[in-house]
Amino acid sequence: MTQNRVFNFSAGPSMLPVPVLEEVAAQMLNYEGSGMSVMEMSHRSSSYLEIFDNTKALLKKVMNIPDNYKILLLHGGATQQFSMIPLNLMKNGKADYVVTGAFSKKAAQEAAKFGDVKIAYSGADNTFKHIPTQEELELRDDASYLHLCANNTIYGTEWKYVPETNGVTIVADMSSNILSKPVNVSDFGMIYAGAQKNMGIAGLGVVIVREDLLEAHKENIPVLMEYDTMADNDSMYNTPPAFSIYVLGEVLKWIDGLGGLEVMQQRNIEKADLIYDYLDQSDFYIAHSDPANRSLMNVTFTTPNKDLDAKFIKESIALGMQNLKGHRSVGGIRASIYNAMPLEGVQTLVNFMKKFEEENK
Repeated sequence: MTQNRVFNFSAGPSMLPVPVLEEVAAQMLNYEGSGMSVMEMSHRSSSYLEIFDNTKALLKKVMNIPDNYKILLLHGGATQQFSMIPLNLMKNGKADYVVTGAFSKKAAQEAAKFGDVKIAYSGADNTFKHIPTQEELELRDDASYLHLCANNTIYGTEWKYVPETNGVTIVADMSSNILSKPVNVSDFGMIYAGAQKNMGIAGLGVVIVREDLLEAHKENIPVLMEYDTMADNDSMYNTPPAFSIYVLGEVLKWIDGLGGLEVMQQRNIEKADLIYDYLDQSDFYIAHSDPANRSLMNVTFTTPNKDLDAKFIKESIALGMQNLKGHRSVGGIRASIYNAMPLEGVQTLVNFMKKFEEENK
């Protein structure tokens, strides 16, 4: 069944662990003897509520989420959170945003519709190669929150520290590195993520929010965008993205079975080091991000020119490697090596990089 599968380096939707796909396939027509697929179940049925509750419990276990945080499983992926966050959390009409890539820029632009947004740092002038140091951040003591994007898929950068904010709540978009390594959830007032990279399939937004932040939001906002309403109804004010939640549960079982996030982090470091070590000794390829800010999830680089970039991508497809083309806004090459990417896939890529360099210098 798996012999014709490619190595899918897509930034999202990304590849899923084969054991998860096999389990989902095996249960597709008749989940656990229920006589129906999960896609057909009422979200209020005992069979589905067991899936839902187990998924939340396993996420809490795997991420070590404290008891004073709520887990919300919502529609709209991460992008819907760009609006929900300011509507619910911009208590005094002020928020600071760090712009380190395309999605943090979009989040800031959306939040500016609802209040006073200060750009505490922008990496636009250095083509987003860099994550700001603490000293480069221009933070306000009276901001309702500081928003950052923990990993930037397009540019291949990742935060390696948690900024000091003098008590201002940090809200983090972790769409492309959540579940890739341990995180101290208590460092953040809220963590959110779209599921289609490390957590499962598209259609699901995961929100982990500290309970005290659920109080007192803007009046007259859409009911499905009220965190307190969604929390009070356990994410079931309306029908949730039921199948996406089920797949998240299966992914969490896979991670937990391997040994949790500490093991996942070591796997990811090994994969990323293979590529970065080769890039660092090559005078043919050029890595995009500063060495201190490199992402474990998205490795971005170029060949000497655009024609060779295109040739690289064409030849990689012929060898069973898909979606290595960089984002349309920056070009080049991007290898997204999320949790489900096996070491063999990265080894195949590096071997091809070596051969391509030898043949095209």
